[in-house]
Amino acid sequence: QVQLEESGGGLVQAGGSLRLSCAASGSIFGRRAMGWHRQAPGKQRELVAGINHGGYTRYDDSVKGRFSISMDNAKSTVYLQMNSLKPEDTATYYCSSGTSLWSMEDFWGKGTLVTVSA
Repeated sequence: QVQLEESGGGLVQAGGSLRLSCAASGSIFGRRAMGWHRQAPGKQRELVAGINHGGYTRYDDSVKGRFSISMDNAKSTVYLQMNSLKPEDTATYYCSSGTSLWSMEDFWGKGTLVTVSA
């Protein structure tokens, strides 16, 4: 089992920045890769970014160049730095983990709300 706890959400104006954090504990195997997903009201949950313990990353095209994912192995924490935020980035952001960059949906946090005002 893996436990994930997100923090750092809030309200920000368009063009602003936020940094989300996800503290992980539990099975190391179960969190070899960690990611951030988001779900806006009325929409499906979508992958935003992912990272594995080798430092490889992947991003959705909509956030490339604006968001950056990083991992602090010593703290078992994953961060999502979000810059140049847009109103369409408004969503609940969920941390997830799994065994690879292409399978990061085994465990989930409860989510943190990000609201970007125009």
